[in-house]
Amino acid sequence: MTDVSAKQGSAKQASANLGSSEGTALALAKLIVETLNLDMDPAAIDPQAPLFGEGLGLDSIDMLEISLAVSQTYGVKLRADDADNPRIFSSLASLNEHIQQKRA
Repeated sequence: MTDVSAKQGSAKQASANLGSSEGTALALAKLIVETLNLDMDPAAIDPQAPLFGEGLGLDSIDMLEISLAVSQTYGVKLRADDADNPRIFSSLASLNEHIQQKRA
């Protein structure tokens, strides 16, 4: 499978895992790990830990990549100029909650 095909397959799988918030958080963690090519197990991401700074150590470029992946996978648009971004991207749990609210 090509790299693009693998990411598309993963995106479809992540979208299919939207049944429970726990399953969705893991699917979202997988999407983040794959999108950013992180060398870690998605299940090891603490849903309450910060995504930026002291947590996973992500930066603003990572946020843009995650935003694009979330948009393509879940159909939820995340804007760079949204005043709520510090809250939305504060943790995996908060990002997951935002996606669920926007999908409803």
